[in-house]
Amino acid sequence: MTYCVGLKLKAGLVLLSDTRTNAGVDNIARFRKMFVFEEPGERVVALMCAGNLGITQGVITKLGAAIKHSKTDPEIESLMTCDTLYRGAQLVGEAMREVQKRDRAEIEAQGAAADATIIMAGQRKGGELRLFLVYTAGNFIEAYDDTPYLQIGEHKYGKPILDRVIRPDTSIDDAVKAVLVSMDSTLRSNLSVGMPLDLCVIPAGEFKAKAQRIESDHKEFRQISDSWAQSLKQAFHSLPAVKF
Repeated sequence: MTYCVGLKLKAGLVLLSDTRTNAGVDNIARFRKMFVFEEPGERVVALMCAGNLGITQGVITKLGAAIKHSKTDPEIESLMTCDTLYRGAQLVGEAMREVQKRDRAEIEAQGAAADATIIMAGQRKGGELRLFLVYTAGNFIEAYDDTPYLQIGEHKYGKPILDRVIRPDTSIDDAVKAVLVSMDSTLRSNLSVGMPLDLCVIPAGEFKAKAQRIESDHKEFRQISDSWAQSLKQAFHSLPAVKF
């Protein structure tokens, strides 16, 4: 399984994904689920994937090929050349539909699920920060101020902290802590989500991604995990007793 989360703030975009995939308890592996395409100073687009790995890798390969060919052929539309990021989300949806049409029947005939979802985030020069969630059918939704985050995969364990903390004016530093706590809660409750993690920050107006891989021995992540667990215990013991 998977857990990916994306936040859209006034200060920028914050994205986090795990890397665990499993096809049964004895077939667990690592696969990158975050992919970043950028032209520094002009445009940056990040994608995070969940669901059937064959489907999502097919979509990413198709989108990546279009980006590569659009550099030499101006007639080819890609995530790096489309007029708006809304159009970019449409391109992701079109690629999703094409791969689903090609592979879905055979995948399901083998008893496997073919569903997949993709979070797309980014900004182009002259445009606003955008955050989309593309579904299996190729349709999509966009995050706005009322709910400035999107999740895919095993999202239920990491949702409460986001609901309580994240607002459009949340700082990048606080947002990074929030997504790491959200991921830590998921890691503790679901074995199908696992380390290492991929973190990406896209500051507003910079058109450049700041990305890093977080391994299990990452000092700051371990401190956040331990401190959050201790704080929850202290908060629990400080709650008033209920008379009955």
